[in-house]
Amino acid sequence: MEMIEKVERLREKANVTYEEAKAALEQTGGDLLDAMVLLERQGKVKGPAQSTYSTDYEEQREYVRVKEKVEEQEQSAPSFGRTIGKLCRGFVRFLKKTTFIVTSGEDTIFTIPTIVFAILLFLLWEVLAPVMVIALFFGIRYSFEGEEEAKKANSILNKAGDFAQDVKSEFTGGSDPQEKKKSADEEIK
Repeated sequence: MEMIEKVERLREKANVTYEEAKAALEQTGGDLLDAMVLLERQGKVKGPAQSTYSTDYEEQREYVRVKEKVEEQEQSAPSFGRTIGKLCRGFVRFLKKTTFIVTSGEDTIFTIPTIVFAILLFLLWEVLAPVMVIALFFGIRYSFEGEEEAKKANSILNKAGDFAQDVKSEFTGGSDPQEKKKSADEEIK
């Protein structure tokens, strides 16, 4: 290979000028490999990229970041199991911190812990549920006292009581004694 071909080849491989390639080849006696090594030592050519691999856990920081990212995504994205678990914990907290109250007009008939009511309802639902619905038509009202969530439940129970009274009024033709008493009281005022 002629010197001009060697200069051209070294210039292409090392990405240096013709002058730098010629000087390196002259210093190494025309050896391409030695000229390339010389240019690397002079800092004119970047050496090959080097990669290191290790089985040491401490050096594999990328894997730790991936693990943390997966855990972060699992916590931020609600899964079905987490959602059910959260609902169950909220329901148990509601049962523990509220009281179930049964009233007729302004009088309280009885008060029991909500957890006792839930157990009774679970065990005797075939009897207790129909009795509670029928009692709504006789002016009995139900409510919960305690947690903030009780307001939502009370709203639903009040709507059920109002609906039962509306149905009763329509069925009886508006001859509800309590409603007559209320309208009579309002007329007096």
